[in-house]
Amino acid sequence: MAPLLLQMLEGTVTSLQIFFLTLLFSLPLGFVVAKGKMTSIRPVRWITDLYIQIMRGTPLILQLIFFYFAPFYLLGLSYDRFTACIVAFVVNYSAYFAEIYRTGLQAVPRGQWEAGKVLGFSRAYTFFHIILPQVVKTIMPSLGNEVITLVKDTALAQTIGVSELFRVAQTASSREFSTVPIFIAGLFYFVMNYIVSRLFALAEKKLDYYR
Repeated sequence: MAPLLLQMLEGTVTSLQIFFLTLLFSLPLGFVVAKGKMTSIRPVRWITDLYIQIMRGTPLILQLIFFYFAPFYLLGLSYDRFTACIVAFVVNYSAYFAEIYRTGLQAVPRGQWEAGKVLGFSRAYTFFHIILPQVVKTIMPSLGNEVITLVKDTALAQTIGVSELFRVAQTASSREFSTVPIFIAGLFYFVMNYIVSRLFALAEKKLDYYR
């Protein structure tokens, strides 16, 4: 049992790497995409809208396969499985985060921008001190749900051979003819999701306190 737990802990580390790297890159990229979709420049708006439609309209598992194999067949380039996994997760989740950001930004009345201008505030000051706190408050539940989904979606990395938690559990289950590794993996995912949900719940309470 000890070697199995050690292997699963190593797989969990890989899952956590996928999780944190996806958030690190997709959260800021999602904001850029959201601003692109809201811009008055039509070509940029059309391109970002098409990007969002494709990323949200096709399965993540298909995108993982595409980003791993397509560069080689189309451009003659190749990179390791983990890099392909991160690229696929980032471009996928940035599209979902973009729509969450856009919803939050559009929920803030336009008059607040104008009020900030009348009071002599710069656009940057108005955004960071007036608009952004309201956006964060609005999007927090949706953002939390998406992050929880990301924890579970890391299991899809095994599609292209990344040795994350679920792949380790599947391999051990097949080798030992037992479902115990699968149940242990489920427990690991539950604990990770519980921690994420509690962190978001605490963040929402903090926002309510400072509101």
